[in-house]
Amino acid sequence: MHQFIDPKSLSRVKDLPLAAKTLAQGFLQGMHNSMQRGVGIEFSQYRIYEPGDDLSKIDWKLFARSDRYFVREAERESDINVYLCLDASRSMLQKSLVNNRMSNNKTRNNKKNSEEKGHWDKFEYARYLLATVAYLAQKQGDAVGLLNLSSDHSTYLPAFSGERHWQKILIQLARMTAKNTFPNIEQVGAQLSAMRHNGVIFVVSDFHQQNTEIVDLVCQLSNPRTDVVAIQLESQDEIDFPYEGAIRFEDLETKEQILVSASQVKANYLNNKAIYQEQLLAQLAKHKVQHFIANIDKPLDQTLYDFLRVRNKVVR
Repeated sequence: MHQFIDPKSLSRVKDLPLAAKTLAQGFLQGMHNSMQRGVGIEFSQYRIYEPGDDLSKIDWKLFARSDRYFVREAERESDINVYLCLDASRSMLQKSLVNNRMSNNKTRNNKKNSEEKGHWDKFEYARYLLATVAYLAQKQGDAVGLLNLSSDHSTYLPAFSGERHWQKILIQLARMTAKNTFPNIEQVGAQLSAMRHNGVIFVVSDFHQQNTEIVDLVCQLSNPRTDVVAIQLESQDEIDFPYEGAIRFEDLETKEQILVSASQVKANYLNNKAIYQEQLLAQLAKHKVQHFIANIDKPLDQTLYDFLRVRNKVVR
């Protein structure tokens, strides 16, 4: 396995395609094994060549006869649709204390507010992760679609194959911003129905909504023809609760603030977190949804490696 890429280094790479391709090195075969269903490939049709199409797919004999470029399109006997669902609510803008000293600690002068600007929040981490998964999927010939989930605006791209479509997905990922709250299921009902067919659906979120919308959505997607994978993002802060003294927390979606003593609330926080996590896992397991935790403070290619290793075991 190649050298791990830490979040601070990768977040400085503004070229999303380059970052995704870099992360994908060493994982192509792993994703292929975990998601491939069916091996037959049949010729489907010709279409006019478009910039970005693979030159190897051009039918040169047809070009010699017609003096026009045509691409041979092929389809598997068992096509796979890979859908990427990204939670685009404001809670995904959370950064870790490990990455960015953003807390308003009233008992000390925090001098590291600007020294870790290279790091990212959950939303940025998720975009790099999904761009890489999309690259891996399109490289093995799968169709890839995208849905961002926000009450402000939900963008949907149907699943298609090819590098040109992957570029469209990257453009949408680059344009996305985290706003407002998680949408009601009714807002994305049509898109969800279109996605529930012979494929794999990745839902990336922190799963920290106040209501049950995110869990209901994930469970609704699950059906005998579709594999659903819930990737839960968390930070080291959420695991350890490393705060000290009086600290003010702010809800990123409601802007509500609360001032607490870290030592007094730590035990209660960790207990409630454990209870919530147990309930979440039980609900997902009931609907046969695979659950995976990704720590945004760890190298992203380590996350990919761990995920593919776990997924291969589940699929087998």
